[in-house]
Amino acid sequence: MTASQDVNLWSTAEHALDYLRRADSIPHRVEGEATLLELIPEKPGLILDLGSGAGRLLSLVKAARPHAKFVALDFSATMLDELHRLFDADAAIQIVAHDFDQPMPDLGRFDAVISSFAIHHVHHERKRALYAEVFGALNPGGLFANLEHVDSPTQSLHGAFLKAIGWEDEDPSNKLLNLETQMRWLREIGFKDVDCHWKWRELALFGGVKPAPPRGKLPGGPA
Repeated sequence: MTASQDVNLWSTAEHALDYLRRADSIPHRVEGEATLLELIPEKPGLILDLGSGAGRLLSLVKAARPHAKFVALDFSATMLDELHRLFDADAAIQIVAHDFDQPMPDLGRFDAVISSFAIHHVHHERKRALYAEVFGALNPGGLFANLEHVDSPTQSLHGAFLKAIGWEDEDPSNKLLNLETQMRWLREIGFKDVDCHWKWRELALFGGVKPAPPRGKLPGGPA
């Protein structure tokens, strides 16, 4: 269940490094990642990775869509150092330091926005605002795919999840929210085809698509 709403340890190197040591051992994670890859458009122009961390998802999507260009956002100095180490020589990847507690900068328009276990670190009202910003940053027909840590309906289910992943305690930086609320928000914002594409306990891949404007009507044009 949700930890303290006022704690965020991701600015500390120890917390970031501890996560990296455990990240690859999260059960079933690769299943969610594989499903996300299936959703990415075949020929995307520009992809935004929200909360790139050390570049795990970015590397997977780049391998699957080698001709795409990417913008990678993160705020942890430790994660940014790793991103620069891995990708500075790649002209197709732009690395941007950004704290999700602040509105997203204007980085262009994207054919896909992806995220992996990042957005649950911000407060719930900021989650909803961030989803709206993602909607605004997508091209018509663009995909939002969020592989996320969501809340369990009960404390006993949450305890069973922690046991299943081999972690004794909840990360105090987590601000978990149930899947149903987040999917409802996406629909209210205007996404279509909102769905949960994969789920294992508290790990879920969900998202939607920004609708194209009605035929004969340009975005921002008169009705």
